[in-house]
Amino acid sequence: MGSTVLSLRIDGELLDRVRLHAARSGMSVQDYVVRTLVREDFDARFEAAVDETARFYGPRGA
Repeated sequence: MGSTVLSLRIDGELLDRVRLHAARSGMSVQDYVVRTLVREDFDARFEAAVDETARFYGPRGA
């Protein structure tokens, strides 16, 4: 899988906060943002899978 450029225009105050979070994690801003996006994507896909499983098997304890 290749990579693609994503350009964002964000408020300076938000960028400062993102830089601070990235530094606390020992990461670059780019790596921190990518990690956050990947985590959010995983969380959404996992939640959808759990919901689908619940629909298939029915409510818990039933």
